[in-house]
Amino acid sequence: MKNHKSILPLLGLCVLSALLPSCKKYLEAKSDASITTPSKLEDLEGILNNYSFINCRYPSAPESSADNYYLTTADWNSLVQRQRDFYLWNKTADIGGDYTGPYQIISYANIVLEAEPKMGGETNRKNAVRGQALFVRGSYHFALAQLFAGPYDAGTAGNSPGIPVRTTAAIEAPVSRASIAETYDAILTDLKQAAALLPPVSPVKHQPGKAAAFGLLSRIYLSMRDYRQSELYADSCLALYSTLLDYNTLSAAAAIPFAQFNAEVIYDARSLPPPTLQQSRAKIDTNLYRSYANNDLRKTLFYQANADGSQAYKGNYSGTSAPTLFTGIATDEVLLNKAECAVRNGDIPRAQQSLNTLLAKRWKSGTFLPVTESDPKKLLNSLLAERRKELVFRSIRWTDLRRLNKDIETAQVLYRNINGQTSRLEPGAARYTYLLDQNAVRISGLEQNP
Repeated sequence: MKNHKSILPLLGLCVLSALLPSCKKYLEAKSDASITTPSKLEDLEGILNNYSFINCRYPSAPESSADNYYLTTADWNSLVQRQRDFYLWNKTADIGGDYTGPYQIISYANIVLEAEPKMGGETNRKNAVRGQALFVRGSYHFALAQLFAGPYDAGTAGNSPGIPVRTTAAIEAPVSRASIAETYDAILTDLKQAAALLPPVSPVKHQPGKAAAFGLLSRIYLSMRDYRQSELYADSCLALYSTLLDYNTLSAAAAIPFAQFNAEVIYDARSLPPPTLQQSRAKIDTNLYRSYANNDLRKTLFYQANADGSQAYKGNYSGTSAPTLFTGIATDEVLLNKAECAVRNGDIPRAQQSLNTLLAKRWKSGTFLPVTESDPKKLLNSLLAERRKELVFRSIRWTDLRRLNKDIETAQVLYRNINGQTSRLEPGAARYTYLLDQNAVRISGLEQNP
């Protein structure tokens, strides 16, 4: 019975998603109901390479809750209650796909990881399958931790509840919450093992290589405020892949200026599309928009004017219009990780160089003046401002707010105004950690967040 249960998620994958040829072959070959597990490496590759499913279930709630945009009362009223609650930081256990979607993908990664050792095949090919599955599992666990566990703090991580870390495909296995320390240890272990197995750079951008694993490790260590490790992994990533787009070559008149799988993308992934962030609703924070200089090409490539004079977001690296958001790894983020870590680690010239390398490709040709600020505090503030301007609508801002709130110098209060009433989100508030999905708590008896 156990084997029959374990294959149900795989069959669900083939039903719910666009069938790849290998998945079709798998179903045709397994018409005998007594055979309940994948038998060839090709079957596992068919699971992992199903882009429309494996790469597209990252949560959108982090961006829905961040401060890059605002809603009018009328647009807020047009939303379902769950999305209204996300916007106002109300505690709700009606989470939906932002919780169940990532865990579903984690279950497929676990199926692959348990089946791969039993398969024949060439070593490099097997390594790539295992490395890809580890990357997928680690990346989705990290995405979940940004919502359902508190911000990482080395002093309290061992005693604070993290998320359920799923490392088995057995659906009957007991479910419990790891500590935050255990959660991050599991994530880091998966990604470091993945990096050891994967090729340097994947020829297919929706499959990870070492560069993607290093880039994600840099993101994770930055969220942990471990700036030395984050910088080291940023360097390792950029040593393998450092291509930047020159924004002067792009058309600001285009409705979608950025192509999917563009040259700056190291690993392509996207979020579940939330109605909150549709272009017709989500209006860009006015202070954010005004922070772009006129010769900064991001001002016209990222945004378009609405009829009422507000701005809508269009600069999506997923190659689609909002609200489908790019959540993958790209060179610009890694460069900004490196720059911020360098200034925090006391290397001002290195920070300046990394920031200038990026910004030179973002400004109108002949107008960019290199950053020369040498005061560490002022340079850090400039870097954080550029980070927000560059990585808008990538589901990174929420994680940044959580970590920056740990420092009184960078902590900030967020505000929402709806129906003439103002909601505030204070630094370190419990509302920076979402409630677990109500069905998961009811079925598994998990400890709920306060």
